[in-house]
Amino acid sequence: MEQTVTIKCKIKLDNQSAELALAKSMEQYRQACNEVSRYMFNHSFEMNQTKLNKALYHTIRSEYGLKAQMAQSAIRNVVARYRTVKTQLSQKPYRYNTGEKDQYGNDIWHSAKRDLTWLWHPISFKRPQLDLQRNRDWSYKKNGNLSLNTVKGRIEVKPVCHGFNQYLDGSWKLGIAKVLNIGGKWYLHISAIKELPDYIKEQSQHVVGIDRGLRFLATTYDEQGQTHFFNGQAIVRKRRKFMKLRQQLQSKGTKSAKRRLKKIGQRENRWMTDINHQLSKTLVNRYGSNTLFTLENLVNVRFATEHVVKTKRYEQVSWAFYQLGQFLTYKAHLHGSEVVQVSPKYTSQRCPKCGRIWKQNRNHQKHLYTCDRCGYSSNDDRIGAMNIQLLGTQYISGNRQPSFKTLTTNE
Repeated sequence: MEQTVTIKCKIKLDNQSAELALAKSMEQYRQACNEVSRYMFNHSFEMNQTKLNKALYHTIRSEYGLKAQMAQSAIRNVVARYRTVKTQLSQKPYRYNTGEKDQYGNDIWHSAKRDLTWLWHPISFKRPQLDLQRNRDWSYKKNGNLSLNTVKGRIEVKPVCHGFNQYLDGSWKLGIAKVLNIGGKWYLHISAIKELPDYIKEQSQHVVGIDRGLRFLATTYDEQGQTHFFNGQAIVRKRRKFMKLRQQLQSKGTKSAKRRLKKIGQRENRWMTDINHQLSKTLVNRYGSNTLFTLENLVNVRFATEHVVKTKRYEQVSWAFYQLGQFLTYKAHLHGSEVVQVSPKYTSQRCPKCGRIWKQNRNHQKHLYTCDRCGYSSNDDRIGAMNIQLLGTQYISGNRQPSFKTLTTNE
């Protein structure tokens, strides 16, 4: 199994000429990407690398001054972007009302598959960027500095990254480095791949069910019957402060307010990302290696905001559940553990003691679940974690798609 991570490090430039060389290279690279994007849009979205190289390679090098490998990277970058958009379009078909009614008087809706022909304009690359190929456009020097290639020749920069040397022990394969300029500071994002042994589920020492939510960021339940709550109330309050500040700036509508809005959005995203990093790291360190973390698969799960008070709807639809799952997955892999996603059906409605499934047993206001059959009562988030943990145990036993059925609903 291969695990890919992104090493994010800050770089220091010695002089202004180095900054100008990097800035020039990023802008030329961006324009070259837009040139490739226009060509693909006007030629039936051609994605064959060989054909694109034959048609665009010399043009990119002569008009934009890119080095040989930079020109190749620009083409690959645009092809990857179009493939991503193609996948996104196919996953979200266009639904429209036909204007007809069925026998029950309901509107008849049809779905139409979408592909790249639905694009009205070529994909645009607006932000300056630069992709550098390992050992061709960037390399690590013996003195600890990095050598970067630009349209004006090579420059030497100093990386500022705690723990960077751990990726130089030979077990990691370093790949493309992306140069970014954020807030006037220079950064390098380097992709690194490590070959890891496949997880053997029969060797699992812990099976942990994790229920993600707002009131509690995560509620865990393990095979020993121990529950841990990770409170999220302080985070909810801070996100509401960000929301109120955005509302004030949006109502103001000035240019300075719009600039401030952009900064606030980036700041909130960075802060929330850091929270998810901390939480996922805590979970992995708490249970150690050979642990199976079980999560609900929340893809295509709709959070009904019409049943939520208006002041709480923002958190309901914007919480970073998916990001937390991503962080937990790659951190678990690096520690010899695994993450599996199971069906979320009835995990909050099922009694973990007698198996009774009944929606009315859960009291949302009191955050309490009380079974009307056996009388078992507990926190509703804990109930969800217990049921998720049971599905993880079933996965260990050989059930690849464990889920709860509705056979006990009306019993």
